[in-house]
Amino acid sequence: MDPRILMLGWGFPPNVTGGLDTWVGEVFEAFEPKDAELELLLPSEYAPEGREGIHSVPTGEGDIITRVGRMSDKFVDLAEDADIAHTNDWFGYGPGLRAKRETDATWVSAFHSLSSDRNINPPEREVETERRVANQSDILISVSKITRQNVLDLYGADSHVVHNGFSSLETTDFDVKADLGIEGPMLLFVGRHTDQKGISHLLYAMDKIQNTDATLVLGGSGHQTEHLKMFTELLGLTDRIKFAGYIPEERLGDYYAAADVFISPSRAEPFGLTITEALAAGAQVVATESGVRETLPDGCLVEVTTDSDSIARGIDEALAREGPPEYEPRTWDEVADDLLDVYQTAL
Repeated sequence: MDPRILMLGWGFPPNVTGGLDTWVGEVFEAFEPKDAELELLLPSEYAPEGREGIHSVPTGEGDIITRVGRMSDKFVDLAEDADIAHTNDWFGYGPGLRAKRETDATWVSAFHSLSSDRNINPPEREVETERRVANQSDILISVSKITRQNVLDLYGADSHVVHNGFSSLETTDFDVKADLGIEGPMLLFVGRHTDQKGISHLLYAMDKIQNTDATLVLGGSGHQTEHLKMFTELLGLTDRIKFAGYIPEERLGDYYAAADVFISPSRAEPFGLTITEALAAGAQVVATESGVRETLPDGCLVEVTTDSDSIARGIDEALAREGPPEYEPRTWDEVADDLLDVYQTAL
């Protein structure tokens, strides 16, 4: 029997706040040709209009738990007709638990990252909620072997590994290097400016690389942005590092295409969709440990540690490589098939 699946999401392309939103959008599209029925519940603020199978609830003001709480009644109502109630990460705890208790649906919860990945000192509220998700869900999914092991170590719960698919972005004729005034090699980072992303190590590495003609473009923003700008000034690198700020979705593909090297210096990267986007654009990639490594051949990425000396050596090696990396991208159709296998196991 093909299962009827109800999924709880937060954002949906192009209203993307993080990798989870991209995952939800890609999985929803990949399920459309499948025999299984997938319906999605989103906040009205981020939901696309007029899409069959997508339901929405206005969530208003407040923190994420308050806003997700306003979606719980609708989630439970929809779960009455579902075999699987699928939630994602810690914020899905309330709706998922209610669906498990109040309907016949089986509760499947997926971990795309953990609070300890995102924070040096993770908030106790998030940690405790993750523990409850891990121990009360009917079945768990982790986005990588790294995350599976972390969930096992932290919460004593095992999970099925379903890796992400690989994403790519369209390009236009926008000339990023000309727009930014870059004449030499372009290095690129895209992501939130948080402790998790290890950007300070990357800035320090820029003071150590051999190719001093290279310019680093930092896309994104976050609570560390102003500190990173001050650090750049202290290192005397203001002429070699450009803060691009938020890069709109319609321009992001052009930035990847312009980059000679993409760098992911994260101290924790459960998967790393930005790495797949950079690879699709033909850029060399320097990366610390990440879940995407588990899906790629040896040598595809220049592997480094979260240390400025290691990152500097990695950048120099990547700049010396010729031709785009060779690999076989994982498709979102494969992701959908793997999810269906887990759902059948859950049932």
